[in-house]
Amino acid sequence: MQKKNISIDYGIVIILFLFFVISLIAVYSGSGQYAQTEPFFFVLRQVVWYVVGTLVMIGAAYFDYELLERWALPLYLSGIFLLVLVHFFGTTKNGSQRWIHLGVFDLQPSEFVKIFLILYLAVLLKKYGKSQLDLKGSLILTGKILAVTLIPFVFVFVQPDLGSSLIILVIALTLIMVSHISYKVIIMLIIAFGACLSFLVFTFTYLNEVFESLLKPHQLERIYGWLNPGEYASNFGYQLYQARMGIGSGQLTGNGFSQGQQVQQGKIPEAHTDFIFAVIGEEFGFLGAGILVLLYFFLIYRIIRVAFQSETFFGVYICVGVVALIAFQVFQNIGMTIGVMPITGITLPLVSYGGSALLTNMLAIGIVFSVQIRSSKDYLFREKAL
Repeated sequence: MQKKNISIDYGIVIILFLFFVISLIAVYSGSGQYAQTEPFFFVLRQVVWYVVGTLVMIGAAYFDYELLERWALPLYLSGIFLLVLVHFFGTTKNGSQRWIHLGVFDLQPSEFVKIFLILYLAVLLKKYGKSQLDLKGSLILTGKILAVTLIPFVFVFVQPDLGSSLIILVIALTLIMVSHISYKVIIMLIIAFGACLSFLVFTFTYLNEVFESLLKPHQLERIYGWLNPGEYASNFGYQLYQARMGIGSGQLTGNGFSQGQQVQQGKIPEAHTDFIFAVIGEEFGFLGAGILVLLYFFLIYRIIRVAFQSETFFGVYICVGVVALIAFQVFQNIGMTIGVMPITGITLPLVSYGGSALLTNMLAIGIVFSVQIRSSKDYLFREKAL
């Protein structure tokens, strides 16, 4: 019998290509202050990372994701091992010990741990299928999920890397929310989260010395700069203040490619990495920023469609985890750039310059492709025919 062609979601492919183009434009413009002698220094490296990331994505797409179920625990444990290595032997940059130096580049294990965590949590949740758990079963399963999540959370938090630790927590909470865990337990978690947030606000407001003892000096500076960017415009809030000035000056259509004054004059540090959204907002305005946000919306929408098409709960939970991974990165990065979220080291997925984060996101999307391919009618028809 003639084999059917395996279909892939070309909508995601087109969106990724558009992100690639936007990334090169924004990285080139945002890195000008660092690459006066070699204007394409960061752009060429971003092209290399995208090529490598595409190969990783293709490899993941054609690898049967169901085989990852048996590898989920070893991958998770290997991720914890890498975090331990970082804790004792990692490379320190800007006050954070997050990387393992591999000669050619620095590997950031916390990025890949996010994928490993998604896979292992998907394994834990898929065992229960459609079964609606009672209160006792829900508490036990929730306890397992939180225990599995807190180990990497703590290791990443003490690096310190608040952004990645928050992503790890959001992934776990999102998977709990969409699982068949009792709604009573979910309500308990929401109340507990609200209580923790209230405690932090109370401590920061009335017990400032206690709050300061819990965080590193540079983390405190970011919080003060976030809450009062105008007051601390010359120090703690400088980056945020300048970013907001740049985005505001872009207005509707922007100042034009490489014409953003705040970016081109070097007033926005890390403009090609963490604060790349400021480049887009200043030089392409509200329309450019809006188009970028819409692309993320369509990407997330397409991944959710794959989740609905999946033939297995394992595939569903993988897609939901990837949605949480990408959506929170977008929300946090854009939020910190415009001042509605505290500043962290989270990059804008698929746009910011960098290797580890880009490879992680491409790997995640590759696994989503694997779920989609093996859920397509053509693929299922071929498998039955064989």
